[in-house]
Amino acid sequence: QVQLVESGGGLVQAGGSLRLSCAASGRAFSNYNMGWFRQAPGKEREFVAAIKWSGGSTVYADSVKGRFTISRDNAKNTVYLQMNNLKPEDTAVYYCAAKLVYTTVQLSRSYNYWGQGTQVTVSS
Repeated sequence: QVQLVESGGGLVQAGGSLRLSCAASGRAFSNYNMGWFRQAPGKEREFVAAIKWSGGSTVYADSVKGRFTISRDNAKNTVYLQMNNLKPEDTAVYYCAAKLVYTTVQLSRSYNYWGQGTQVTVSS
């Protein structure tokens, strides 16, 4: 079992920045590949970014490329999502998730463990 707890969400103006954190506990964090997803009201959960267990590979959704950066610190059992140049359409609940195999990282159903989410609101 892996327990995930997100933090760092909040209200920010368009063009601003936030850094989300996802702290993991339980089984060896460094074994898990991590993803960030988001869900806006009335919409399906969508992929944002993923990072391999080693940190050596990352994947981003086109909508966030060049603005968001995913990273991890295995010594701190934490994965981060640095979000810059935020837009109102980035408003959503952001979730981190964990999986063992680094394939189909864009598919939410392929992840084994999920956090409870943190709200990000971007005002125009």
